[in-house]
Amino acid sequence: MTTDVQVKIFPQFINGEWTPPASGEFFDVINPATSEVVAKVSKGNQDDVNNAVQNAKEVFESGVWSGKTQAERAQIMMQFAGKIRQHAQEIIFLEGISTGATLRKLGGADIRQLVLSLTQTADLSLKYEAVTALPVNEQLGANRSLLVREPLGVVAAITPFNFPLVLAMWKIAPAIAMGNSIIIKPASNTPLGTLKLAQLAVEAGIPPGVINVVTGPGAEVGDALVTHPDVSKVAFTGSTEVGRKIMAQAAGTVKKVTLELGGKAPAIVLPDVNLEVAIPGILLGVFFHSGQVCEASTRLIVHESIYDIVVQQLVETTKKIKLGQPLDMTTGMGPVISETQMNKILDYIQSGIDEGAKLVCGGKRAAGPGLENGYFIEPTIFADVTNDMKIAREEIFGPVLCVIKYSTEEEAIAIANDTEYGLTGGVWGRDVTKANEIATKINAGTIWINDWHIFRTDAPFGGYKQSGLGREQGAQVFDDYTELKNICTSLTTENAQRPALGLIF
Repeated sequence: MTTDVQVKIFPQFINGEWTPPASGEFFDVINPATSEVVAKVSKGNQDDVNNAVQNAKEVFESGVWSGKTQAERAQIMMQFAGKIRQHAQEIIFLEGISTGATLRKLGGADIRQLVLSLTQTADLSLKYEAVTALPVNEQLGANRSLLVREPLGVVAAITPFNFPLVLAMWKIAPAIAMGNSIIIKPASNTPLGTLKLAQLAVEAGIPPGVINVVTGPGAEVGDALVTHPDVSKVAFTGSTEVGRKIMAQAAGTVKKVTLELGGKAPAIVLPDVNLEVAIPGILLGVFFHSGQVCEASTRLIVHESIYDIVVQQLVETTKKIKLGQPLDMTTGMGPVISETQMNKILDYIQSGIDEGAKLVCGGKRAAGPGLENGYFIEPTIFADVTNDMKIAREEIFGPVLCVIKYSTEEEAIAIANDTEYGLTGGVWGRDVTKANEIATKINAGTIWINDWHIFRTDAPFGGYKQSGLGREQGAQVFDDYTELKNICTSLTTENAQRPALGLIF
């Protein structure tokens, strides 16, 4: 493929080849910063899924990848990381024109995460105990047990529009490290970079058919993958609503499911907070990638003694964030993904106004040179929010911060946990001991103290409650991409030493 935006046709990538859709149909990919069509991508269907699954299954069963040693797979994963480094500019370009992400985000976060996910997952896989011996047991005759971890087979990954490459790699890396084949269904808004990743994987030495990409609508491609009898696991990142549906569909074939879903993360600001550190950190937490981040700190819970000064400084500092075209290095915040999403966010903002929250910053579709045709929303802050308001309870997935006042530590923790979500949370304060104590009382899978958006590839990520099921990243993730087998061997050939025979003879 080429980075020339005039070349608009992107087939699917199945079994190492660019594959036209069975239907012959294509759909448009829109640049959210300009509303222009930048590519046409294959509109896949059940036939394409069947083709991809069949190829992936045959490749898995051939042993060309699954039969390699852990060290061999890890070495090729390192080569894959090298290919990503070599082609970083092309990947950034493809992501930039389709996601609305800024160059700062793509270059400073996404490419780095892709490489780290591959290299560190490969390294962790070398230390993973795929075979564990249990002690000899004498109770029913001497025997030994070997606990063996084996690859699942064909894995499906369904990824969202906000971090299409990073969240795909969180699934690709552990899946292939354990010897599986994988089929990725990227969000229809943002498939371009994922297709390029699959091509680079083959160039790096990963056999054709190990990593495949089928593009198209979730109602066809996603449903077909989730219900396919030869798909052993589904890893999904997206909304809680869709996650519930996938969980129900997967029950039909009793397949493994990992779900990383929505969030409404609380950030508690303690009275002793260092505002010089906290204010920009809080704004990074909520406005990074235009707020289109499931773990964004969208509920700021501030002590009454510093509430007014915090709101004032948030507003003043927010005015320094530059909205603009994503491919301009001076841009700090780009557009949201689509016109539909923009209108949904604006409706949430109106609901905040209607329910009595105080709009202190932003609140409108952004205007100005270069913004006319894109889906830009001003970074928005509401003060005087109560936790029963719609903007405080529902995931907006846009640049909207809700600031809530509290009086006591117990009240702050109660507000933080009064949500159906539990993906992330945070505490801002000088007393790190106190902050850690509060962290243990917040019901969420990841808690950040005096920071936000810190992802370690050696640490698990996932949510409590309706924020998901299972974890991604870290050494624990390999358990979710393998089956556990117990191989029990008798150590005696003498019937007299096998007391279990007395149960029937």
